[in-house]
Amino acid sequence: MRKYFFVISLFLLLFSCISDKKLISNPNFTKIAMNPLSNEKLSTRAILIDKNKVWYAGNNGNYGFISLDTLADFKGNIAKENLKLEFRSIAQTSKYIFILSIGNPALLYRIAKDNSAIKLVYQENHEKVFYDSMQFLNEEEGFAVGDPTEDCPSIIKTTNGGESWTKISCKNLPKFAEGEAFFATSNTNLVLKDDTMWLASGGKKSKIYRSIDKGEIWEIFETPIVQGEAMTGIFTADFYDENIGFITGGNYEKQDQNYSNKAITKDGGVTWKLIDDNKAFGYASCVQFLPNSGGKSLVVVANSGVFYYRQKDKKWKQLSDEKELYTIRFIDDKTAIAAGKNKIFKIEFKK
Repeated sequence: MRKYFFVISLFLLLFSCISDKKLISNPNFTKIAMNPLSNEKLSTRAILIDKNKVWYAGNNGNYGFISLDTLADFKGNIAKENLKLEFRSIAQTSKYIFILSIGNPALLYRIAKDNSAIKLVYQENHEKVFYDSMQFLNEEEGFAVGDPTEDCPSIIKTTNGGESWTKISCKNLPKFAEGEAFFATSNTNLVLKDDTMWLASGGKKSKIYRSIDKGEIWEIFETPIVQGEAMTGIFTADFYDENIGFITGGNYEKQDQNYSNKAITKDGGVTWKLIDDNKAFGYASCVQFLPNSGGKSLVVVANSGVFYYRQKDKKWKQLSDEKELYTIRFIDDKTAIAAGKNKIFKIEFKK
């Protein structure tokens, strides 16, 4: 009986290992097909995938969605007085899309996915206000982060599904150094995984801020990313899980400078290791891990194109030299949407 039990246990263990390996996608992509979804005169830095749709938010008050099944689209526009609204943050719940403008005043709109209603749910007037990134943790709790209006990051929070938002007091937040802020390049300064939040700052200082209790207590970690000037530092971050993360960015004013601009962590952001100095790309605006890759593959949208990294190879492959792409999101482990200046693409990754 013991022998029989041992054989069954061994079989289940081996089957489990095989199944786990099948779940990990770590293909050797060598090329991509870029299919245009839109060529509207629109600067887009904020996109998200909602089932069979890609929602976008951009400049001049524009937002909308494109059906990935039929390519039918919806175009919306929000106008307020004589303001030139530019939306660089987008987030969602099951029923609503939320878009948040940069600059003064900060305006956060809730849009019903059935297009039945648009509601202004938060407004902040301040000469220094500038929100950079927004995400929902679940159906009720969401956060947006922005540049300091005092001596700490600006963070607003909702606990009722986005119906109302409140700004967290600086008394409960870490202090920022002079000249430290965020960059609104791709809606990726704020990363949420389970109850953990990471903020990635840049400028005169470039740090990672982590909270494992939904923003109640914060830890501060130094990074080796280039910093010290107004337009240097981390421009984008992504975490595959609670341990594996990647940050990149560089020097926006010297976009070909490709050292001290890529770093990886395996301990949740506590320590960071620079990789591949003087290789691959310079300034980069967005990084995303490949889904189901075990944190071993990722894609970066940089000033010089789209780059793919596979840990097994320990090298970067440039899959496109398409310029002026700003942001990318995966639909699955071989399909993504990328957007930028006057363009939105569906990208198919191929071996």
